[in-house]
Amino acid sequence: MKDRHLIHLHWRSGFGITPSSLKSAKLLSKQNNVNSIFDISKKIELIQLDLSEFDQFLKTPYKKYKNIHGEEAATKLRQKSQRKVRELNFEWLKKIASSDCVFREKMTLFWANVFVCRDNHILHIIQFNNTLRKHALGDFGVFVKAVARTPSMLKYLNNNRNVKLKPNENFARELLELFTLGLGNFSEQDIKEAARAFTGWNFKANGDFIIRANKHDENAKTFLGVSGNLGGDEVIDIILKQRQCAEFICKKIYTYFVNPSIDASHLNELTNLFYKDYNIEKLMRYIFMSDWFYDENNIGAKIKSPVELMVGIQKIVPSVFIKQRQVSYLQKMMGQILLYPVNVAGWKGDRYWIDSNSLMFRLKLPSVLLNNANISLMPKGEFEDDFSDFYNQKSQQFKVSDQARAYFETHYANISKEELKAILVLPKLDQDTDEMLNIYQHQNAYQYCIQLMSIPEYQLC
Repeated sequence: MKDRHLIHLHWRSGFGITPSSLKSAKLLSKQNNVNSIFDISKKIELIQLDLSEFDQFLKTPYKKYKNIHGEEAATKLRQKSQRKVRELNFEWLKKIASSDCVFREKMTLFWANVFVCRDNHILHIIQFNNTLRKHALGDFGVFVKAVARTPSMLKYLNNNRNVKLKPNENFARELLELFTLGLGNFSEQDIKEAARAFTGWNFKANGDFIIRANKHDENAKTFLGVSGNLGGDEVIDIILKQRQCAEFICKKIYTYFVNPSIDASHLNELTNLFYKDYNIEKLMRYIFMSDWFYDENNIGAKIKSPVELMVGIQKIVPSVFIKQRQVSYLQKMMGQILLYPVNVAGWKGDRYWIDSNSLMFRLKLPSVLLNNANISLMPKGEFEDDFSDFYNQKSQQFKVSDQARAYFETHYANISKEELKAILVLPKLDQDTDEMLNIYQHQNAYQYCIQLMSIPEYQLC
């Protein structure tokens, strides 16, 4: 495979590639390179945190806990949970940057913006996050049913309040509109009938899924033309029989992993394949093995998400993520806080990541992370806890780990600046950018790397 194609493959299946990994990959065929990506991601490495202090959450619902222990104790417990969710945010980002199962982590990140959910209950949201990780490369139908059963999703879209005498349509609506079919492929009546099918779906205090029989509507329903005493699983099965479901998911996968501009013939290929058995791994293998995936118009065609940008830097120069609070701040400033989606539709992505303010911040990020730079703090919006002390400082220095520079000098000693440029920058350079980089040719490799990561073209992958 060509170097450029390998770099493209590893940006789409992960977060870039190091020179040493590229050297090894060049010795393999395309088939073996793709096989390697999938083989190493077969293992499911769940995120684990010490949650022993939240044992009471496993025994008692929050409202009941408040009645027993008082409002102050309940508030403190909730605040502890919120802080633990931010710790999960930090651990997830570190896992994305360091896990050998990088493709599974890339898929987990992708699915988190399909099955969008938000929850400050640490025991529930870590379960939800690990559900995405577990099913990321499996059977899509099984995946949808698993997500629908998680406490976080049941709460987020109010399905835990969906009962036969007063159906709540929130989950049914988003299941059809945002998770499986898309607008225009169902009616309002279908939403109402689907909501009835999901009545009684709930969870126990320990997070286990349960259908409360006395809350479930056992009467006949008609959904997408199919009639019967339908339950939630039957509704999902009917959805999967619609070719539009396969096309809807393939569109999301194409825009994320191939190109924001969809090629209709390629989408049709993918939809036909996926519709046969909804096997996610088989679909992704097909994409990475297709000749058209490596077309020049698909290389460097995507604007990196904030997480892709941060992790891409970490990939080349490890050990840059040090302080949890500062990493949270960087995510906030660039508009993508893991576990805190903007709304149920998720992040729009691509060109929506960039505006005049965020672009300047992103261009300075490599110096912030790798060169001990100061950066002005100009908070946007609200976070889930009190960051006032952090924001009240005029500027904050992001101290780079001592190991980062040492790692670079050790592992990049024999890499030319041209080789480094080819690995880091996929799009064709603007003439002004090219001339500017020539000025920095005299700098050492570490500083030159920072300059490469600070140009507009590095924002693309």
